[in-house]
Amino acid sequence: MEPGKLDYRKTDKRYYLPKTDPEVIIVPAFHFFALEGEGDPNTERFARHVETLYALSYTLKMLPKSGVFPEGYSDYAVYPLEGVWSLKSERRPDYSDLFLPIDKANLTYRIMIRQPDFLTSDLAQDILERTKKKKPKLPIENAEFEIYEEGRCVQMMHIGTYDEESRSFAKMAEFCESHGLVRRERTHREIYLSDPRKTPPERMKTVLRWRIL
Repeated sequence: MEPGKLDYRKTDKRYYLPKTDPEVIIVPAFHFFALEGEGDPNTERFARHVETLYALSYTLKMLPKSGVFPEGYSDYAVYPLEGVWSLKSERRPDYSDLFLPIDKANLTYRIMIRQPDFLTSDLAQDILERTKKKKPKLPIENAEFEIYEEGRCVQMMHIGTYDEESRSFAKMAEFCESHGLVRRERTHREIYLSDPRKTPPERMKTVLRWRIL
């Protein structure tokens, strides 16, 4: 990390580096570029969506190299990829399907990358246009800028493969039941802290989060 660069792993540890046991947290409003889709994430389409979000994120980060200095800009580390996941078919009312093998073709998602607070809606539109010119083959036109507040959540760090997340969801469900907490919606959020191309599967780190009442 370069001297003077803002690093979310230091400034926002409570949102990105939770413990491996469930905890309650209040997540404030953050700025995002986001894309919606459905189907198996192990596909070229999903990979292009991820590439699109990173292209937008780095276009914003590198603006000063183009001679553009947005108000409030300070150099920073690009935030990690996140995803809000659900199923296309009706889910079981007790969420027990979280603990069963799933058909990944039945998944729906909204993936996103958080952006610094200096990103306004006008600047976001400029970034979308700049990135489209540089990367015309990416689905930039489907990306959106949003400000989203998760609010009260239960979260924990899952260590292991994505296919083993059910054991962490079970811990979260037990925590909610023992503390009288109720899930607010059927979706869940994942924040990806490890590069699966470089990290052994058993050491992968993913933040799991449920919104609660």
